[in-house]
Amino acid sequence: MTPWQQIENNLSETLGERITLSRPDSVSGGCINQAYRAQSAQQKFFIKMNDETGLEMFEAEAEGLNALGKADGLRIPKPICSGMAEGHAWLVMEDLQIGSTGNQAALGEGLAAMHRITADKFGWHRDNTIGATPQINQQETDWVHFWQEHRLGYQLQLAIRRGAGSKLQAMGEQLLDALPKILADHSPQASLLHGDLWSGNYAFTQKAEPTIFDPAVYYGDREADLAMTELFGGFGSEFYAAYENAWPLDKGYSSRKKLYNLYHVLNHYNLFGGGYLSQAKGVMTSLLREV
Repeated sequence: MTPWQQIENNLSETLGERITLSRPDSVSGGCINQAYRAQSAQQKFFIKMNDETGLEMFEAEAEGLNALGKADGLRIPKPICSGMAEGHAWLVMEDLQIGSTGNQAALGEGLAAMHRITADKFGWHRDNTIGATPQINQQETDWVHFWQEHRLGYQLQLAIRRGAGSKLQAMGEQLLDALPKILADHSPQASLLHGDLWSGNYAFTQKAEPTIFDPAVYYGDREADLAMTELFGGFGSEFYAAYENAWPLDKGYSSRKKLYNLYHVLNHYNLFGGGYLSQAKGVMTSLLREV
């Protein structure tokens, strides 16, 4: 049985009716998975596919989408089924009809509402991925310890193994030791986070509903989500004004956002190499000067 036949069977079983898919159309833009759109007589589907090692990643993504779906004000694609056949893993979601423009203020308000969903501990009940990198979500009650061990410390270990060099290692160790001081007097709630909120992971539907997708969900400091929106640009001033009006940021965010974005810069170095190493060193130098 081919993967596409198995997908049809899984959809039929999940939805309780016989599903026959049209020939899938390839969707460009993904650097980790292959993506396709297909439809039945009943509805349209968005399908991600990878090799068999991607099944756990897809299962975690589906759980993340279900968690985000509890938030008001954001349209989250609903996962339908996942599975594996003949060395291929997949995740099938509803295909949101994406438009070209939307209300940035509504996106900001929706994100603030999502961040109001909180937990007792930082992390999540399972690990997932940030890009193709494992993301460790071991639950902790202390935010500083969580960021030391499972975010910054983990990415630094990967960077050293990749050959980042002794200078980055020394700066990293110094920065890890300084985290209690950098995060002093900051006691964030454990908010539900998207976890990978750059401009490629939000859009608006044809009904102008703000939507976010491709999550790396965990519970953490809401500023970590906001920080990443600034890392690569693509979010409008109305977005930030609406978020700030809905839930003002704490004093010191301008410094902490560099710390939170360092996680993603290091991850990009670990994934792609290149100039991300010098960028990481620059961020670390700036943070250490402020200590």
